[in-house]
Amino acid sequence: MTANNVHGTAIVMGTRGLIFLGPPGAGKSELAFACLAAARLQGVSAALIADDQVFISMENGETIATRPDSIAGLLELRGSGIVRLDSVERAVLHLAIRVIDPTRDERLPPEQERTDLGGFGDLPLIRLSARSIAPLATIGALHAEFKGEPPFS
Repeated sequence: MTANNVHGTAIVMGTRGLIFLGPPGAGKSELAFACLAAARLQGVSAALIADDQVFISMENGETIATRPDSIAGLLELRGSGIVRLDSVERAVLHLAIRVIDPTRDERLPPEQERTDLGGFGDLPLIRLSARSIAPLATIGALHAEFKGEPPFS
């Protein structure tokens, strides 16, 4: 299997896989952690796939995220430490989140934006501020696939 090593954090909530993308220190891990916590509070199963390094591949037309074994279940909360979380080895990805700095990035992104994952599929993309206080709610509000459904069922 050929894979692309992507700098990001991937999680799965219910049946939906998400990957958080952005430069080092942007807040990818923190936002992913906040989404996992919010999903669990809502009774939705949620787990980490990988933090910092995510192997991306294509299988049967689906984009797959796989974790490196050496970091299984570990997520770094910058400045706070490394936490151990429930994790899965791999999952299908459905959505990419680009972590932005609202003081530097454009106010409104292009409609129906997508991102290419190094030739291993492209995903719908939403932009999310690293300062978001309710990232899971924001993702649900911005992404049409999740509107009108229980969050990430």
